[in-house]
Amino acid sequence: MLILLPPSESKSSRSRGKPADPAALSFRELVTPRRTVAAELAAVSARPGATSVLGVSPNLADEVARNTRLDTAPALPVRDLYTGVLFAALDLAGMDPAARGRATRWVAVVSALHGALRLTDRVAPYRLSMGVTLPGTGPLARFWRPHLEDLLTTAAGDGVVVDCRSSTYAAAGAPRGAAAERWVQVRVPGASHMAKHTRGLVAGHLCRTGAKPRTPHELADVLAPAFTVAGPHAPARSGRPWSLDVTAE
Repeated sequence: MLILLPPSESKSSRSRGKPADPAALSFRELVTPRRTVAAELAAVSARPGATSVLGVSPNLADEVARNTRLDTAPALPVRDLYTGVLFAALDLAGMDPAARGRATRWVAVVSALHGALRLTDRVAPYRLSMGVTLPGTGPLARFWRPHLEDLLTTAAGDGVVVDCRSSTYAAAGAPRGAAAERWVQVRVPGASHMAKHTRGLVAGHLCRTGAKPRTPHELADVLAPAFTVAGPHAPARSGRPWSLDVTAE
């Protein structure tokens, strides 16, 4: 099974520690595109008006300045880096060792800077959204799509792809071929805050139960005891995801 999560804008940081080692990150086929994005991000972040290019408030200038120090800033594991609503609901710290092990194997976080990461990868805090258009690289979702489509197709194996990403991050790539037939988008009725919370609960529930659904219908059966579930709904056309409406009880 592959569980796809978006990153969170809020991130932890450390004042001491070793910097990230790009060669040690998961998904090594992304080394070259990662370098491309990191180099342009650092250059953009050093210029006047960087906050405007990156689509953030001028009050976040200090966070944008971090982008110029990614090679030397202390890195921390992805499981500790992201601190938003979804990751709080995922509650990795509250999992037993078996569940944490499954999360390490099953979860991939789709990142505007790194493409995709596993929870054990160590990276420095950064400020960059998938909705950004960099002057040279262009729209980041379009840049990452050809790289992530192949990667996610391989990572999916023969299990269900549980897509808990927002639409902005889902645009960066999806599984193809037979894997696309097992691709399920988790939809949450209501506000975005509750959507993030519920998707985190869904990912955590799957890791805790250890169930390995192989079809969208089996995924619905696994979630039904803990959530109100409607669907799955078949895609309108080939290559699009199934959808599953999930509400936390």
